[in-house]
Amino acid sequence: MVTTATSSAPLIEKHTIGYVPPEDRHGKVRDLFTLWFGGNIAPLPIVTGALGVQLFHLNLIWGIVAILVGHLVGGVLMALHSAQGPQMGIPQMIQSRAQFGSLGALLVVVIAGVMYIGFFASNIVLAGKSLHGVVDAVPVPVGIVIGAIGSGIIGIIGYRFIHVLNRIGTWVLGAGIVLGFGYIFTHVQTTDFLTRGSFNISGWLATVSLAALWQIAFAPYVSDYSRYLPADVPVASTFWTTYLGSALGSSLSFIFGAVAVLATPVGMDTMDAVKLATGAIGPLMLVLFLLSVISHNALNLYGAVLSIITLVQTFAYRWIPTAKSRAVISIIVLAACAIAAVFASKDFIGHFVDMVLVLLVVLVPWTAINLIDFYAIHKGKYDIASIFRVDGGIYGRYNPQALLAYGIGIAVQIPFMNTPLYVGPISEHINGADLSWVVGLVVTSPLYFWLASRDSAYKRRMEGGKLVGGI
Repeated sequence: MVTTATSSAPLIEKHTIGYVPPEDRHGKVRDLFTLWFGGNIAPLPIVTGALGVQLFHLNLIWGIVAILVGHLVGGVLMALHSAQGPQMGIPQMIQSRAQFGSLGALLVVVIAGVMYIGFFASNIVLAGKSLHGVVDAVPVPVGIVIGAIGSGIIGIIGYRFIHVLNRIGTWVLGAGIVLGFGYIFTHVQTTDFLTRGSFNISGWLATVSLAALWQIAFAPYVSDYSRYLPADVPVASTFWTTYLGSALGSSLSFIFGAVAVLATPVGMDTMDAVKLATGAIGPLMLVLFLLSVISHNALNLYGAVLSIITLVQTFAYRWIPTAKSRAVISIIVLAACAIAAVFASKDFIGHFVDMVLVLLVVLVPWTAINLIDFYAIHKGKYDIASIFRVDGGIYGRYNPQALLAYGIGIAVQIPFMNTPLYVGPISEHINGADLSWVVGLVVTSPLYFWLASRDSAYKRRMEGGKLVGGI
């Protein structure tokens, strides 16, 4: 195993979905700030943030307010998941078996895997476009393949290398986006920069939801990147470093997209607007974003592979996945996504955003159940051995209380949904605002707590097995 000179931790990650024992823990809690700050200074959040003024027709001030509210609220949920990592020492999707049972957790595992694959494919499309924008001689399909391979190498090396790259990226990308803001504000090319758009309640709520859901989309894998930290790292430290890094980095990118679009003529593609708005430093910005998307996209590949391994291991429970297994699956996923991205429609990213909005309807109740179970019911103490048993051990194959709360949590969101597939009657009545995620959280959280507290098997689960963790 290759190791670094500064640490005994292996450069190429040897663990996959297994428990990380105390002797293999390493890293500093401050690494979570740089991971989530640097990882969110990227083209996809810039493109997403621009939707507030492009699609929902907000002006700059109200667009910024909506972006900040969404990220500050959604970031709380995301960071609470991150704080589970050092306490448990296992990936988030594996940990979900403790709430839903070994088989009951599979639905969310599949949904998370599909979402990560979608994120990965979207980002390599952006990488291809960014590379083509920097070097015209490189066709977009070739850029897509290069971007996929770059992310694949990082993802295969794994956890430690991802953290190292984002420590570097935080300083470089942070300085780059500040420079970009400075250039745009001093070279605005439109006369309606501050007046284009207006306040409208449906557009404002939609932008808030988009920002909050951006944070919630990280929930199924955020603790994968904190699980190697020592178990004695305080929950508050993990929470705040993750929260500040993710909320600040995401907000800057969202606002940058909105500013670039408003500073250029109406109707431009967002990344074209960024290139035009940043003028002389445009090529430099595209290079930085290209490097960022390749580095950050490794997280999506890594999460997708862990989800696939979790799915397979649920049935092939005697299989012990190794670093080699993770590498092989990474290459397969990479190749499939690259082929799909090359032949995808020009509106691929738009279709992907639509898909994520639909998938998040089923992820929001999972988030509520996972957090209530961890913080309010089990208080961070779980039987790790049972989580890896094919029969679920003390958690069983299915947890009826969690599945009931989950189903109700999905159902109550339907009237409030606004997705390309379906617009609920309440959403339609309030001019298309999507408040489904708020309703899902508010209903599912107390419902699951009540159901779990009434479960007579709860005390038996708490009394059985060797419990690990605690808050």
